[in-house]
Amino acid sequence: MDKLSLQRAEIEEVYGKISPFELKDKLIDLAEESKKSGTHTLLDAGRGNPNWIAATPREAFFTFGQFAVEESRRVWSEYDLAGMPKKEGIAERFVDFIKKHQDAPGIELLRKIINYGVTVKGFNSDDWIYELVDGIIGDNYPAPDRMLRHVESVVNDYLIQELCYNEPLEGKFKTFAVEGATAAMCYIFDTLIANNILSKGDKIALMAPIFTPYLEIPHLPRYDFEVVEILADETTEDGTRTWQYPSKEIEKISDSTIKALFIVNPSNPASVAMKPETVKQLKNIVQKDNPDLMIISDDVYSTFVDNFRSLMADLPYNTIGVYSYSKYFGVTGWRLGTISLYEDNVFDKLLREQDEDKKGRARRRYSGISTDPDSIAFIDRIVADSRQVALNHTAGLSTPQQVQMAFFSLFAITDKEDRYKKLTKDICRRRKKLLFNGLGLDLPVDPFDASYYTQFDLLEWAGQNYNYEFVQYLQENYKPVDILIRLAEQSSIVLLGSSGFHGPEWAIRISLANLNDEAYSKIGQVLHKVLEDYAKEWNESKAK
Repeated sequence: MDKLSLQRAEIEEVYGKISPFELKDKLIDLAEESKKSGTHTLLDAGRGNPNWIAATPREAFFTFGQFAVEESRRVWSEYDLAGMPKKEGIAERFVDFIKKHQDAPGIELLRKIINYGVTVKGFNSDDWIYELVDGIIGDNYPAPDRMLRHVESVVNDYLIQELCYNEPLEGKFKTFAVEGATAAMCYIFDTLIANNILSKGDKIALMAPIFTPYLEIPHLPRYDFEVVEILADETTEDGTRTWQYPSKEIEKISDSTIKALFIVNPSNPASVAMKPETVKQLKNIVQKDNPDLMIISDDVYSTFVDNFRSLMADLPYNTIGVYSYSKYFGVTGWRLGTISLYEDNVFDKLLREQDEDKKGRARRRYSGISTDPDSIAFIDRIVADSRQVALNHTAGLSTPQQVQMAFFSLFAITDKEDRYKKLTKDICRRRKKLLFNGLGLDLPVDPFDASYYTQFDLLEWAGQNYNYEFVQYLQENYKPVDILIRLAEQSSIVLLGSSGFHGPEWAIRISLANLNDEAYSKIGQVLHKVLEDYAKEWNESKAK
């Protein structure tokens, strides 16, 4: 058996048994091997990170870093060594720096960033600039450990702008800067268990299809939750999937034994935002049937949907918001994310209502960091647990990362015309149109579609373009993995199956963010040809 045959056999063997991201690596190996004997190039549309970056906030960051080093050398400069920057008079020196470097990259954004803090937020100019200078130098532990004070304030402004559609609530959010949304997921799961708010075997709900780790983590021996899936299986009259949740599925959440609900909104892999009717139904269920429901909403793709509104805005009391900067700003390598919790929330309420046994266990857990462990808020317990409590004093995202997070946030806030947002939306929507043109399909208009990914259901296509008999033929003669293998082997195109996200078995996920425009025309054309080849085989089989 040759190498390609061995690789095909291995992929068929592990399909459905390992994460789709692990399977993707094996498909890439197959595509790379196939590429050696052909003229095509590898097109990996399985990756999630975009092929663009936000350049201006990076320019401002690196230019500001030069000012910060100058401030350090001003205190003490001896060959390669410098001192720790000092606060007194730093704002005046920054003004001088701006005047001397008017042509430096990002300097105009730097001016806006500092002005926003002073004029809009009312920060003391020395305090504000010093926090950024000391933060970008990275010579001190984060203080406070949850998040730098000024940085937290401007990041919250950004989150309200993007997740609450510029409608600030009566209370405030507390935010913890973390190493991306994946770290946020791990920290939240751990603290829910550590504080006995969730216990092994408890019932939780997942809104599926959903990002694979949300499916895998609950079944780890440490958690072993009973999982109820809320399926986005709504279809239109002609059988087209909308990737929305039917009312009957949302109704499952009225079961008061469901303690927590996990959602990615807009979804992954479909990247479609929850429609307002579903949010309204969910709000009614929480208010009437399940008032103590804990909701964890991962809103990573929010910026790609017009007028997006997070559950953080509609159900702030019940919702932990998780956000990552990685997709919008092209910063998967920076690991920038947030956990946000409204100051009046169900998590703290549940802590207060625990019996003495559970409170006693928590007191022992957190006694080393407070003389009054009962008063530690849930979000600050997440901070402590992120460092196994004993290392709480070293908790927090690195301060240079926090400064970069603030720069990205303020770049978006001061972009009054939304130029950058329009660019990123246009990129994704243009690529989706090219993909559908290649498939020979009309692009449906969906106001809730982020177009960061798209899900393409092969059986839906087969039924609408041919008939149910062809659908049966595919199901009886092939497996969904066959088309993934055929694409990788014949054209070096790598896509992800939907079943690993608990989506339809015959659907595939195509990332619209990470390849050049022309690649999507080709993917659409090749995928269309593969499907028509199946149809040709079917017709030939009928003729025999």
